[in-house]
Amino acid sequence: MSASPPPLPTLLVIPTGVGCSLGGYAGDGLPAARLLAAASGCLITHPNVMNGAALYWSDRRIQYVEGWALDRFAAGELALAPVAGRRVGLLLDAGIEPELRQRQIQAAEACRASLGLAIGPVLISDEPLGVGLSLGSSGASWGCLERPDALLRAGEKLVLAGASAIAVVARFPDDPDSEALAAYRHGAGVDGLAGAEAVISHLLVRHLGIPCAHAPALQPLPMDPDLDPRAAAEELGHTFLPCVLVGLSRAPDLVPLGRAGHPYGDGIGLGPAGTLLTAAAIGAVVAPAGALGGEAVLACAERGIPVIAVHNPCLLEVSAEALGLEVLAAASYAEAAGLVLALREGIDPGVLRRPLGERLSAGRPSGGDWPLPGPWPRWDGRRNHRWC
Repeated sequence: MSASPPPLPTLLVIPTGVGCSLGGYAGDGLPAARLLAAASGCLITHPNVMNGAALYWSDRRIQYVEGWALDRFAAGELALAPVAGRRVGLLLDAGIEPELRQRQIQAAEACRASLGLAIGPVLISDEPLGVGLSLGSSGASWGCLERPDALLRAGEKLVLAGASAIAVVARFPDDPDSEALAAYRHGAGVDGLAGAEAVISHLLVRHLGIPCAHAPALQPLPMDPDLDPRAAAEELGHTFLPCVLVGLSRAPDLVPLGRAGHPYGDGIGLGPAGTLLTAAAIGAVVAPAGALGGEAVLACAERGIPVIAVHNPCLLEVSAEALGLEVLAAASYAEAAGLVLALREGIDPGVLRRPLGERLSAGRPSGGDWPLPGPWPRWDGRRNHRWC
């Protein structure tokens, strides 16, 4: 029996707040992430994919990396160092009412007692953060923060107190009667919180250089018997916090590159503590076919890493054709997982389709450009943009 092939580190990107049919709700991208983790042996994805409010799925093959850090990783500016566990500090918005704040603390206590997570200290910001929500002209959600300084001060204090990751809970505006929320609960809208959540986590990770993720504080909504199953995870309790605490508890260290003498050496790939996972190890990136304009996807495409474009309708129309990219098209995440597995096994994905395409020629290349199937290596040593 042959041994299993080594992992093929794969990025899974599902943009936040753009209404993706799969992954546009809290945790409904988890089945796709689990399948791609099994196919690749190593999946790097962001909290928007993994967070399911009170629901979560812990898998050591999945690296939980905040979106800003994921972009920096794909660009080769950060490396990831897997960890066995970490202490998660809890940052609570001063704008949360006392009873709702206590619900967040109880959720953290439950994760300590039932899951064994190292949580603490708990800190309340010195000023309400003042979250504002908006929708852009495209219908995508975004948001703003009135007091980013209060957020960053609280984060700095938690780091000084010993936290190596930070879970943030900010008070979000309640609007239970809005048409946008009703559409979302019935499976036809956009996650109106996601854009503001991204602002909060991006600010903290960029400023502190440690894993951070966000959970909104909201009052529970009235029962809706016609609730879409994709929205159900968000209505199971009084808090969205458990999935964030679980994800951050084993989120990898973020190691800046280009700095002389960093303690991890030049290792590539998953292995014992102290081994880095760098962008050079990425074997594929999976993203919605209409949302290929993100920094992580473009950075991978620029280096000739296979881009698997999945049919996953959303508000965006940033396609391979619009960008001039060559991609591997997949009709579903199940097909994308098959393509990842083919790449991991060294099988040309093209031979799995019919017709096979151009026939091979007996000619030999004599220069840097030729019409034969490729990519052949360039004479100047640079990697071609195309892949087999």
